[in-house]
Amino acid sequence: MKKTAAIILIAVLAIGAFFGYGFYKKYYGNNVAKEGYFHIPTGANFNQILDSIGPYVQNKEAFVDVAKDKNMDRFFHPGRYRVKGGTNNTDLVNMIKAGNQTENTFRIGDFGDVYQMIGRVTRKTEVDSLKFASDLNKIAVQKGYRNAEDLKKYFFIDTYQFFWTVKPAEFFKKFEDQYKEFWTSERLQKEKQSGLTRDQIYALASIVYKESGGKPDEQKTIAGLYLNRFRKGMKLQSDPTVIYAINKETNFTTPIRRVLYKHLRHPSPYNTYANPGIPPGPICITDKNSVDAVLNAEKNSYIFMAADPDRFGFHRFTASDAEHAKNARDYQAWLNSKDIRK
Repeated sequence: MKKTAAIILIAVLAIGAFFGYGFYKKYYGNNVAKEGYFHIPTGANFNQILDSIGPYVQNKEAFVDVAKDKNMDRFFHPGRYRVKGGTNNTDLVNMIKAGNQTENTFRIGDFGDVYQMIGRVTRKTEVDSLKFASDLNKIAVQKGYRNAEDLKKYFFIDTYQFFWTVKPAEFFKKFEDQYKEFWTSERLQKEKQSGLTRDQIYALASIVYKESGGKPDEQKTIAGLYLNRFRKGMKLQSDPTVIYAINKETNFTTPIRRVLYKHLRHPSPYNTYANPGIPPGPICITDKNSVDAVLNAEKNSYIFMAADPDRFGFHRFTASDAEHAKNARDYQAWLNSKDIRK
């Protein structure tokens, strides 16, 4: 009898261990086939979730069982989710139920206009570019502007983190908050002392950014030079404004490596060879350093600058017509030596 009882006990324990292991494996064992990211769109149903996560799990049936047991077939959040190696079904289900999605990295660069930026941003968002642009246009109108392009000054060049499900209003609010934080009492005082409007500051900052290639080394010097020209009533004559004026009308599909005399006559309020004063708006999204360069412009006597062929990315500055003519000839000769014709 004792032997029989022992056998029965062992059998029961073995069966229990078998089912216990099965339970553990289903709920807490690794079920990841490969690492990666999957998306759950807003309004998705349970089958769509299974289609999205399917390639990343080893045992789809086991995932379904755990998901239904935890009511994930009824309660889940849209988003972009990361699947890490070694993750079990319980953690996957809890992640989706809690909406613990992974943020995307967005690089806001020196886009010529806000719509260019939208096209790039929406590659990493659930909302398509048309909807995104439409919503930003509405925000602009609510603020008294014409359209989203007039919001350009709110954006700064930098790297940001957003969720795939970010809505246009949420996206803009992040930049609006940053914009408000940037304009400290100290900067507001410098703005007042500059005698420039906020729009003029941003327009000039965008020219400084383009002329400097985004490098801070010469930005305050360049800002001082252009302020000298502006206050003397001279045309700014900035090549990047000409390039922008032409590109703006061709949806930024006309690459110009060398500004020619024919370009200088292009009719546009942004062309500072054709028009006096500061352009009506920034020619690109700019960075904080460039705005600060305008607010803290170097006090100098320069009114001319030419690219320095001996130091790529830098310039030669002068207040002399004759010296500038020589500097310009040196740069033109360098362009010709590199066969840069247009």
